[in-house]
Amino acid sequence: MVAAILDRPPKKSHKRANFARFLKGFAMHAYRTHTCGQLRKSDVGATVRLSGWVNRRRDHGGLIFIDLRDHYGITQCVIEPDAPAFAVVDQLRSEWVVTFTGKVVHRLEGTANSDLPTGDVELRIETVAVQGRAQELPLPVFGDLDYPEETRLTYRFLDLRRERLHKNIMLRANIVTSLRRRMIEQGFTEFQTPILTASSPEGARDFLVPSRRYPGQFYALPQAPQQFKQLIMVAGFDRYFQIAPCFRDEDGRADRSPGEFYQLDLEMSFVTQDDVFNAVAPVLAGVFEEFANGKKVTPADQFPRIPYAEAMLKYGTDKPDLRNPIEIVDVSTVFGHADVEFKAFKNKIVRAIPAPGAGPQPRSFFDKLNEWARGEGAAGLGYIQFEDEGGTLVGKGPIAKFIPAAALAEMVKIAGVKAGDALFFSADAKADRAANLAGMARTRIGRELNLIPQDEFKFCWIVDFPMYEWNEEEKKIDFSHNPFSMPQYDREKFLSLNNTDAETILGLKAYQYDIVCNGYELSSGAIRNHDPDVMLKAFEIAGYTREETEQKFAGMLNAFRHGAPPHGGTAPGIDRIVMLLAGEENLREVTMFPMTQQAQDLLMNAPSPANQKQLKELHLRVIYPEK
Repeated sequence: MVAAILDRPPKKSHKRANFARFLKGFAMHAYRTHTCGQLRKSDVGATVRLSGWVNRRRDHGGLIFIDLRDHYGITQCVIEPDAPAFAVVDQLRSEWVVTFTGKVVHRLEGTANSDLPTGDVELRIETVAVQGRAQELPLPVFGDLDYPEETRLTYRFLDLRRERLHKNIMLRANIVTSLRRRMIEQGFTEFQTPILTASSPEGARDFLVPSRRYPGQFYALPQAPQQFKQLIMVAGFDRYFQIAPCFRDEDGRADRSPGEFYQLDLEMSFVTQDDVFNAVAPVLAGVFEEFANGKKVTPADQFPRIPYAEAMLKYGTDKPDLRNPIEIVDVSTVFGHADVEFKAFKNKIVRAIPAPGAGPQPRSFFDKLNEWARGEGAAGLGYIQFEDEGGTLVGKGPIAKFIPAAALAEMVKIAGVKAGDALFFSADAKADRAANLAGMARTRIGRELNLIPQDEFKFCWIVDFPMYEWNEEEKKIDFSHNPFSMPQYDREKFLSLNNTDAETILGLKAYQYDIVCNGYELSSGAIRNHDPDVMLKAFEIAGYTREETEQKFAGMLNAFRHGAPPHGGTAPGIDRIVMLLAGEENLREVTMFPMTQQAQDLLMNAPSPANQKQLKELHLRVIYPEK
């Protein structure tokens, strides 16, 4: 009975209560009467028992101070040289696991620690029991020194004991709890979808699992529950969600975990795009408001909707950081004037990136940005500085002399710059490459000029994605985003399209949308293509035969032919949500057991070779690549 009660963490309402009083009438527990984050002034005089790890040891004039740490916090414990347990305490080292019993006393005047909830008291150690010894540590738990990724991930169990990481993982757990609660409050029901399934062309490589019972055949781990959640809607369930694991055999990045990740997967029936937005925005805004620590959050009903084409023009990316006030403009027509002599920009798509207040910056500022652009594969980053000379705005810099006053005035009007500002330029024969460099330059300039506030989370929806794009390498039309999306086009006209209608096809938009926050794509979603004929046609336009589509998506097409409701959904990434709210820049810092960027689990030594018995059972033979 006592153990059962103590195994439950005290409720928030008990935080300042005396846990020993809560257990009044029971014998003292074998390991603890309180947690290491629980003792307060009201506990002074009580005999208590604490268990935890030696976080830090300090020797002061014969006294030994031990900061004892558990999941809940830290309590300072002290012992004097003449105490019976002194010899044992004197042997303790960092990360030993111990149990202390003793009286709670006030700290001496002037020694209270306001940074700790337990900082007004300390435990006078009377008895000690060593529960577990620790070898010499490969990385210290106390403090927040940076250590190599290999060390941190090999000894992740130690890394997780460190305060910042422990706090991040608990933040993650609380965020997931909040998301789940908010989804249920919105009328969603949590269902689980299969982990072992069939391979699907979702855009990344599958992880394949060989079948023992069916030689030469394979399961695949789901890249996402995409088809299953649509089938749930066809099955007649209305609002589905789950905290879904997803598996993709792709390279890792700071904002993308290699191998596996989690998302808040959801789907809704009989909905328009607006209905999805109205359901999802309050969940995300609410979670961010709950965990933002006072930072401003875009209200749920004020997420701006930015068409994809506008985002690419204004921000050079479909995941814009709206905290950055810089907006890119197109000045191609200015450089196309006959009297503009700057030949490098002739017949090019030219984007201008305003740099407020950058005009007085030294030449080194501009040279540094130019070198950065070259490092990104561009020819450079041209610029003009603007100054006021006798009431007239004039341009300075390497390319300013090639631009007549009338053209310069036109450029100033388009870009909205003034004296003391500067304009940078990105130019290329292809609009997407000009936009890409301009978008990266916008971010870089915003950071260099400290224009991006760090005290807010700015959300937006990116909408109206193109349904298709031209694959220059293969000289064919490809899907641009999500192949399962409904086109924004009349059904009968869509079914009558053919490859001679390339201009019309490449101009089609889809009911696809992304949720973006502070420059990170949190989620992609769509109103789904639930019409079998339209789906077959959509894949046919992208170069798939009807037979191929029927074979690859037999289950989904068969379901759609038996009565499918209009439906749509999205799937915000849990890892990125937590990363943003924790103020981290790498998903490793908010994932309990991450892999390396090379997709290796150094703690569990995975991947590792299979033995011959396993290979034989699976009817497999390993063929190693040639060296």
